[in-house]
Amino acid sequence: MAIYHFSAKVVSRANGSSAVASAAYRAAERLTDDRLGRDHDFTNKAGVVHSEIMLPEGAPERLGDRETLWNAVEAGEVRKDAQLARDVEFAIPREMNEAEGAQLARDFVAREFVARGMIADLNVHWDKEADGSPKPHAHVMLSMREVGPEGFGQKERDWNSKELLGNWRESWADHVNTRMAELGLDARVDHRTLEAQGIPLEPQHKIGAVGSRRAIHGEDAERADDHMRIARENGDKIIADPAIALNAITHSQATFTKRDLAQFAFRHSDGKDQFDAVMASVRGSPELVALGKDGKDQERFTSADMIAVEERLGLSASMLVTSERHGVADRNRHAALDGAAGRGMILSGEQRDAFDHVTSERGLSSVVGYAGSGKSAMLGVARDAWEREGYNVRGASLSGIAAENLEAGSGITSRTIASLEYQWKHGREQLSERDVLVIDEAGLTGTRQMERVLSSARDAGAKVVLVGDPEQLQAIEAGAAFRSLAEAHGAVEITEIRRQRDDWQRGATRALATGRTGEAIHAYGENSMVHSAETREDARAELVEGWNDARTSYPDKSRIILTHTNAEVRDLNIAARDKLRDHGELGADIGVETERGTRNFASGDRMMFLRNERGMGVKNGTLGTVEQVSPGHMAVRTDDGRSVSFDLKDYDHIDHGYAATFHKSQGVTVDQAHILATPGMDRHSAYVGLTRHRDEVQLHYGRDDFADQSKLVRTLSRERAKDMASDYPLPDAAARGFAERREFRFGEMTRDMVVEARNLIADPDRIEALRGRLDKALGREPSIAPEAKRGADKEPEKGRDTNDAASRLHARMAELGKQVRKDDERDRDRTKDRDRGGPGR
Repeated sequence: MAIYHFSAKVVSRANGSSAVASAAYRAAERLTDDRLGRDHDFTNKAGVVHSEIMLPEGAPERLGDRETLWNAVEAGEVRKDAQLARDVEFAIPREMNEAEGAQLARDFVAREFVARGMIADLNVHWDKEADGSPKPHAHVMLSMREVGPEGFGQKERDWNSKELLGNWRESWADHVNTRMAELGLDARVDHRTLEAQGIPLEPQHKIGAVGSRRAIHGEDAERADDHMRIARENGDKIIADPAIALNAITHSQATFTKRDLAQFAFRHSDGKDQFDAVMASVRGSPELVALGKDGKDQERFTSADMIAVEERLGLSASMLVTSERHGVADRNRHAALDGAAGRGMILSGEQRDAFDHVTSERGLSSVVGYAGSGKSAMLGVARDAWEREGYNVRGASLSGIAAENLEAGSGITSRTIASLEYQWKHGREQLSERDVLVIDEAGLTGTRQMERVLSSARDAGAKVVLVGDPEQLQAIEAGAAFRSLAEAHGAVEITEIRRQRDDWQRGATRALATGRTGEAIHAYGENSMVHSAETREDARAELVEGWNDARTSYPDKSRIILTHTNAEVRDLNIAARDKLRDHGELGADIGVETERGTRNFASGDRMMFLRNERGMGVKNGTLGTVEQVSPGHMAVRTDDGRSVSFDLKDYDHIDHGYAATFHKSQGVTVDQAHILATPGMDRHSAYVGLTRHRDEVQLHYGRDDFADQSKLVRTLSRERAKDMASDYPLPDAAARGFAERREFRFGEMTRDMVVEARNLIADPDRIEALRGRLDKALGREPSIAPEAKRGADKEPEKGRDTNDAASRLHARMAELGKQVRKDDERDRDRTKDRDRGGPGR
């Protein structure tokens, strides 16, 4: 069960530590300490499965000997409170074997520590818990001074920054999750704190083997006691309220497996007995819902709360669909189309169908459009039509950059969904029946957030338009709400690609949109846009070189570098910035304190804003070029031509902007894109990355990540679409038993009736027919409402309230559920009577 742990501390003389002794213990070796004149012998220690010294380029080979290395460190420090080394410890997923775990640790240490110039003493321990389960982890002792051919030099103060530690923590989670995906393991880790994840549990301290042994021998072990106390208290909380565990697990996934549950229970319990109690409490909770098996033959579960959220989402969507109050008069629609034509924009047939769909009377409309198919342009014409009709049009998206792109492409004033919800919570900017709310990149919105937005719109009588592509990046939070709503209530599709200028590239985009990733990569490969290098480092260098050549050859074109992880983004930003420095295009470096730590900025630098700020007119992901910079102030020209000037004490959420992650780029359009492929990608990130461009995309990869292009294709074709609890349409146990005894297929009948209800809910006569089917399923006499009887003699009265009809249908279906449970209880009682020799049936 994979757990996340990553911590760092300093080996210091101030607390009596010795670098030589620390190294001897971690490596289970005998080392002579020259400063103290004694040996440190830990050769009896078991569980060390991998041990090595990793030297950066330029370090003398003699420091590859552990005893020589750490005695040199000791000799170089004269202060009695000297900081000798940094000790980093991280947990290795127990799903991996020893060889996989050691390679995982080695790759991370090489990339994050050694590549920065540190000497790393890596030791992988495969200890055992008290119950015999594996407890794999790694210790890395790091040098704190720069090192050259002659030995150690000055101390590197930058290596002490909290920002760097935060980056390492996030990078380790990315590294673990990437490797787990490569190995076909379903578990994932999360570097965020419990508080940040919304989990009402106390985080635990990490204790080592020494602390554990001291506790066993009855010696003072305050840290170990505190660790066990927190685990025990967390376990008690979950036993008392198992919903804590269910809500935590379903925060980012709508359904989960037994292993997901066991992983969470293990992390938040003390010992086998409490682990068993936690598992029993959650498994016995009425809030736990079994859904059946998935495509991998794994049992899946969800929470009653998640089902309730999905039901509220479905009800709100159904009510919006049937509230036909937001039509646009033909004269206003035609005027908007004529206005667009006057500007030289003629909607294609698919765009026109989408325009007609979103400007119809329906309170909920969905548009599924391939990447670059002109969704924003269509919405711009629709905005004109809505505003001519007198509606107030608002736009929103999960990310700030996506909202910014929606506004730029359609003219719809847009902001993040979180910002909208904040205003609503405080009674401001409320929706009304004269509002049209457009949600762009709707596939990124989780189920809970989508439910809140649609319920708010339903209560206000507003219209909602959802626009996106379920095949692009998946929602960060649980669920696949947009895909589910499009399937349930229908959507208009726009499949004609407009972003790419060449026919073959438009064909590649269609291939990516329909899951034929290999076909798209092959097409780009045939046109010399896929490049392999010996290593990822070489691929990164070649990418930046190609980016720089394109930048100097075509200065008027827009471009972006994209990759999967923030760690790679940092490396690419540094490399790209170095190119500008080499060409003399940057001013003097000014050290700036940002939210992410110290950064060097200069006039001419590309930079990215990382937090929404309405007063400045910037969003998370807004790009620009630095015009002026001082330690406390910065002036930036944004890519849309605005000048933004700000004091860094008021706004410090900035970073270099040459490269970005795929998540930052969804909704972005540029002339040229440069992609660094890494093993954590899948078909969704590949689809986004390979469709941002108008002219060309250059895809780079290292053969240490992908042996050849076929391996690249397999990785970039992986399906990781999120699911919904409603994707497993099983009735509860009582209903299943009732159905089986009566030999009818309850699931199919219910599904058919729900489909009919959705399609025909506005027709009272058809509702009564459906009601009759429910009565027949129960074996009861038909119960026809008086108004339905009158309807048999004459046409239903014009303007009948269809919402009342819907309410009657919902009530009747609820009555069916109650009757199912009542009949099932009666059948069980009769079975018990018969088993006891009673009358039975």
